[in-house]
Parts: sequence; structure tokens; C-alpha cells
Amino acid sequence: MTVNRLRPRRSCLAVPGSNPRFLEKAQGLPADQVFLDLEDACAPLAKPEARHTIVKFLNEGDWTGKTRVVRVNDWTTEWTYRDVVTVVEGAGQNLDCIMLPKVQDAQQIVALDLLLTQIEKTMGFEVGKIGIEAQIENARGLNNVNAIAEASPRTETIIFGPADFMASINMKTLVVGEQPPGYGADAYHYILMKILMAARANDLQAIDGPYLQIRNVDGYREVARRAAALGFDGKWVLHPGQVEASNEIFSPSQEDFDHAELILDAYEFYTSEAGGKKGSAMLGDEMIDEASRKMALVISGKGRAAGMQRTSKFEAPEA
Repeated sequence: MTVNRLRPRRSCLAVPGSNPRFLEKAQGLPADQVFLDLEDACAPLAKPEARHTIVKFLNEGDWTGKTRVVRVNDWTTEWTYRDVVTVVEGAGQNLDCIMLPKVQDAQQIVALDLLLTQIEKTMGFEVGKIGIEAQIENARGLNNVNAIAEASPRTETIIFGPADFMASINMKTLVVGEQPPGYGADAYHYILMKILMAARANDLQAIDGPYLQIRNVDGYREVARRAAALGFDGKWVLHPGQVEASNEIFSPSQEDFDHAELILDAYEFYTSEAGGKKGSAMLGDEMIDEASRKMALVISGKGRAAGMQRTSKFEAPEA
């Protein structure tokens, strides 16, 4: 079995699973990923019916080009197992991942993996096809993030959940994603870097969480640029107005994409017989080597995943 565990996730759109109008609208938005939410976006009394609504929309909707995810409730609630069983049995063939919120230790990922395997075997689905997205939302989860990241081969992403995390550590602010007053540095740097290191050490994607001031697109851009600069792969969007900004920020610029493609072509040429079998070479005024190639692969991969087309071409020097 081959599963694309590195799907594009520049923009991850949250959609309440209990709202058919929003579920219908989400299909036409240019988000890379859509996750249909059974957790915070659904009132407790609405959760049972929302499961069936999600199944219907996964099976009958047009989600072409989007990664399809359902966020279930966390293991400390009474809803989790029924969320997973109902959704996966009903729409497992039209589902890419299950998102598990408030993950605190590796055993919670193992438990979800085992449940998914049992359902897949029972239903005759391809075993292992459905991925897992793990959301880190408190101090215990962050302390255990390395073990969480390596707990299952199904895991595709580690996600920062800022709102619950801020509450769990008593951070002094009510604006999710913004810096707390009185602290001169970036209060989220350690959290984001720890999540990023755990993700990269296990070949997973790192996703930043939501920015709740949905009409403040400039504020969203500022927070998203911070995560993108560190190396995160994408960010949640809660409103259609945030989608375009997220797609733009988590894609390379055309100039950087073109440059990365030139580095890859030039390095391939110069290390070949025709190029002199060189370990390093000059590309214009820049020296390139194996490290340059690895860096270029990152930018090129992000650009290709975003559907970008190069606008320049490498020309081998005349002998």
C-alpha cells in the first residue's frame, strides 16, 4: 500500500459538522484540506446527528483536490469511539484522516490506530489507508510530543492547538495567537519549535492552529508568516477570507521556486559525467553543493505541491 502522507496542507479549513450550509459551501473553497468538526464546533446535543451529517456529505459531496479529515472528540469524553465507528464505517472510503484533539500521550494515538485497524478489517477497507492527525493542546501533550509523533505509522501531522494550550498554561491573554502583554519576546517560539522538531524527526507535517479574529486578515497574515518562517507546512483557517492568505504564505514565492528548480537542475548537471562530476559548482555568483540541493528540494516540493510552474530554465554552459 502506498499512501501520500505529505499531502498539501497550506490551508486547513475547519467546518462545523452539524451545519449543512457550511459543509456545502466548503466544497467550493480553495483550501488544501477540509476538516469536518465533531468537537468544539458541535454542541453536545448536536454531536450524534452531526456524525450522520458528516457521513452523508463525505459520501455525496464533491471534495475533489482536498484532503478530507474529520476531527473527533478527545479520548476523555464519552463520544470518541462512537465518532470514529460511525464516521469510518459510514464513509471510510471517502475519508483521508481522523484528527484527534487534546492528545496527551502516545497511548492515545495507539488506541486510535487499533480502533481504525479493526474497523478497516471489519468493513473490508484497505488497512492503514486512513491517517491520523494529532493535536497538541496542553503542557502534558507538548512534553510527550516526541513519543506521540512516533506512536503510529498512520500519523501524518502534528498540530498546535493554541486556545486550549494557552488556557492550560494560564497564559495572560484572551486573544488566541497573539502575544501576551508584558512579554517582549515570542511566547510561542518554544512551543512551535518543539512541535516542529518532533514532526520533522518522524517525517511528519507541522500545522499551526487557528487565529480567532477571523475578520482581521492582516493579523492572520502576521501570525501565519511566523509559523511559515520556522518551517511549518500550513495553518488552520476558520473563515473563507483566510484561505487565500494561508495558501499564499505557505507557498514559496515564484522567485524562490524558480531559483530552487535551477539549483536542482544545475546540481544534477555538475555532478554528472557531462558536468565534470563536481561536488560543488557555481550557479551565477552562488556556490551550490549537496546541502544546497537538499534545501532546494524543500522549496521545490512545496511549490510543486501548490501547482506552481517554473518560469526559468537551466542552460548548461558550453564546453
